[in-house]
Amino acid sequence: MINIPKSEKKRVVIVGAGFAGLKLARSLHKANFQVVLIDKNNYHQFQPLLYQVATAGLEPSAIAFPLRKIFQSAKDMYIRITEVKSINTETKIMQTALGIVRYDYVIFAMGADTTFFGLKNIEKNSRPMKNVADALNLRNRFLQNFEDALSVPFCKDTEGYFNIVIVGGGPSGVEIAGAISEMKQFVLPKDFPEMDCSQIKIYLVENQPKLLSSMSEESSVHAEKFLRKMGVEIMTGNQVTDYDGVYAYLKGDIKIRTNNLIWTAGIVANKIEGLNPDSLAKNNRIIVDQFNRVKSYDDIFAIGDVALMTLDKYPRGHPQVAQVAIQQAHNLAQNLKCMEINKPLKPFEYHDLGSMATVGRNLAVVDFPFMRVQGIFAWYIWMFVHLMAIVGVKNKVMIFINWLWNYFTYDQSLRLILRQKSDNLSTNSN
Repeated sequence: MINIPKSEKKRVVIVGAGFAGLKLARSLHKANFQVVLIDKNNYHQFQPLLYQVATAGLEPSAIAFPLRKIFQSAKDMYIRITEVKSINTETKIMQTALGIVRYDYVIFAMGADTTFFGLKNIEKNSRPMKNVADALNLRNRFLQNFEDALSVPFCKDTEGYFNIVIVGGGPSGVEIAGAISEMKQFVLPKDFPEMDCSQIKIYLVENQPKLLSSMSEESSVHAEKFLRKMGVEIMTGNQVTDYDGVYAYLKGDIKIRTNNLIWTAGIVANKIEGLNPDSLAKNNRIIVDQFNRVKSYDDIFAIGDVALMTLDKYPRGHPQVAQVAIQQAHNLAQNLKCMEINKPLKPFEYHDLGSMATVGRNLAVVDFPFMRVQGIFAWYIWMFVHLMAIVGVKNKVMIFINWLWNYFTYDQSLRLILRQKSDNLSTNSN
């Protein structure tokens, strides 16, 4: 059993310290509950800026914040770093890698993970970008490829070092494509003066007929226009069907020689064993009502990417974005407090504050409910919103300084290949 002091208060166990779990824990730790926050990492990570870590624009520490520092002054608040394996809903016990933990209420907020749609070769050979470790791994692979390219004579096989295939035309794919394009133009020619950087080709593959399919047509068109101008080859209406580590195979008998396939194409909700199968929907999302209660249960809730709340306006559930997670966490915190004093619960209502994606320097697209913005003004909005959302004053300052320095110098000094001794990223066997 995990060692947690007994309390007369009801125990709320929150699984996951992403946007939803962190917001809920911060909203409840001063209420009349004992709060237990469980996550497999001891930090909260700001996922929207993972692509900047992957392209050496930011250090991992700039987008990660220690959980214990966030809750240093919290009372009756406990953090346990472990992974939940299963739940027994009859005995109100969860099994974790460290032992069992009892609950009065449990909230699943563990988000989602990368899905490869059953494509085993792609899962084995591609590079996802879902967490800090993935971003660092991608940065190592990316930089090592250019180091290796200098060590082999020019031949057809060098295409593999210089071709970069990005799968998924959502915000993550668009943003990392833009970031790599800017590195190609401004950074790599200075780092590798002996290398012909014009050989570097960036392919962005999207199954849908347009990029940023969740955003407006206007934003989609502008994002594609910006990327094409930056030299990115856009391949919409196509998909990567296989990748053996040497060639990416696309529909229409197209194949691209590449050592670098970045996968941002889809997500699947993390699954907990022990829930009634009727409570689970496609992609492991947990079916909830308008109060975020899990179907068939009164003491189990789900919020954020893992939750599926179907409404007339959202027949396939809410968008799996940070704002939904944060708003659901806020609403659930109020409802848990109401439950303790027998007050009526408030159904969740999503207030769409807009969507945005950055493409590059002075280039972004923003969809507000009342207007659409593109270009430099949208870029300023994107920077401000993301900077304010970062946890911790120090992290905000670090990121702002990095952005400011990069804007005026077109450079960063973060291009380090960091790996364990057992890692061998080089593909050069000579």
